[in-house]
Amino acid sequence: MRSTAANVSAYIEEQPDRWQSALRKLRALCRRELKGYKEGMAYGMPSYSRDGRTEIGFGSQARYLSLYVLKQPVLDAHRAELVGLSLGKGCVRYRTPDQIDWPVVERLLRESAGSGAKIC
Repeated sequence: MRSTAANVSAYIEEQPDRWQSALRKLRALCRRELKGYKEGMAYGMPSYSRDGRTEIGFGSQARYLSLYVLKQPVLDAHRAELVGLSLGKGCVRYRTPDQIDWPVVERLLRESAGSGAKIC
């Protein structure tokens, strides 16, 4: 569901209670690992952009939380660590907050920030 929230804080506040803690933690990781990125809202969800291009985003859907890692080589390098989750070309879908492997998410963010790969 696309949000009309004006900022990331408002976006998190309008999400279901069961996801809010995970969304806050994800936001904190993004802000820590994505130095030089601009936090904003794009396509109705939180996004992190560099040089005007969104590279990372996340969004709460009806049945899952999506983490968008738009540098496909970075996501591809971690597919073995994400077995059992629903994966797309540039996205990881978590059905419950306890499925989130925080060290893997941290590595995805850190490696995305250091990667010169193009976004998919």
